[in-house]
Amino acid sequence: MKESTLLQIAEDYGSPIYVYDAHKIESQYNRLTTAFSGVKKLKIHYAAKALTNISVLKFVSKLGAALDTVSIQEVQLGLKAGFAPKNIIYTPNGVSLKEIETVAELGVQINIDSLDLLEQFGSKHPETPVCIRINPHVMAGGNTNISVGHIDSKFGISIHQIPLLLRIVENTGMNINGIHMHTGSDILDIDVFLYASEILFETAKKFKNLTFIDFGSGFKVPYKPNDIETNIEELGEKLAERFNTFCENYGKALTLAFEPGKFIVSQSGYFLTKVNAIKQTTSTVFAQVDSGFNHLIRPMLYGAQHHIENISNPNGKERFYSVVGYICETDTFANNRRIKEIAEGDILAFHNAGAYCFMMSSNYNSRYRPAEVLWYNDKAHLIRNRETLEDLLTNQVELEF
Repeated sequence: MKESTLLQIAEDYGSPIYVYDAHKIESQYNRLTTAFSGVKKLKIHYAAKALTNISVLKFVSKLGAALDTVSIQEVQLGLKAGFAPKNIIYTPNGVSLKEIETVAELGVQINIDSLDLLEQFGSKHPETPVCIRINPHVMAGGNTNISVGHIDSKFGISIHQIPLLLRIVENTGMNINGIHMHTGSDILDIDVFLYASEILFETAKKFKNLTFIDFGSGFKVPYKPNDIETNIEELGEKLAERFNTFCENYGKALTLAFEPGKFIVSQSGYFLTKVNAIKQTTSTVFAQVDSGFNHLIRPMLYGAQHHIENISNPNGKERFYSVVGYICETDTFANNRRIKEIAEGDILAFHNAGAYCFMMSSNYNSRYRPAEVLWYNDKAHLIRNRETLEDLLTNQVELEF
């Protein structure tokens, strides 16, 4: 998006504010479907947890995407956004049997990652189609915070437990229609992903009535200029070839499924903040903005590096700044980062703010969560109001003393 457009949005709607470019969302979705056009049946489940604003959900549904959900609330939002139950997959972790049963009653595809819950559900509902989440014990990304396929992960059923898994399926007579894996985020080594896929293929051979195989996602996107990313075109070509060979040997054409979130929406997002003050200490120049980890926690939680631009002074001389927030905790967005010279009142734009940014925001320090805008057809559309004091008090019960 143009800097002038972002500045106008900040002027019209205030700051801090999240802005999403619908055209970038569409181009990323099309890039993914094109990369895997070599398979007969492809299903892209957008990972709702990345960005669950209902207007965004409706937009990705319009593009033709299905939906990946991890909670009953995401399922309900997906249904409200217009997704058909058959186009929603529900992949929870650590939930109760009751929640799984409630979602199953809605006609949504169930994906179970626990032997205990699998046996309980299969014993009570043997006719309900169930997908099984496998942990292939393959490390993706190198960061244990975002890699969920390693051996110590709480996610998935270990490949070493396959004999027990098969016994449960046989004893319950349950209907297994899908096999699933998700190794984690920031996948760069395609050969590692393909290795994990071969493990999934070997597991899939043991089930005779599959209709799909879900390879998860975790494709890396660039977070700064000249950053590396997953070569999705190369992966699409190589995995499609392997998938087609598997289907030929399996005896029927299965659906290849993915569940990307970050890949689809991350680069569409901008987080705009206003500089409250410039503070110089003996060693550092701080740019203090009207936000904090209550709005964008990824740099503090994961060490994520979001590229920051001063869109108020794009042609200025570069200086070193530490960009920090207004929360009464350490909330450093960037340390000693080269940014065009910053003055009080300037607007800073954080890039890659579409995935796992607003969704992880909070009201810490009793600060309001920001507004959200969707840029669509060359027009800014407000898709979430900025919170007010009344919103902070909505669910509180005030006692009289």
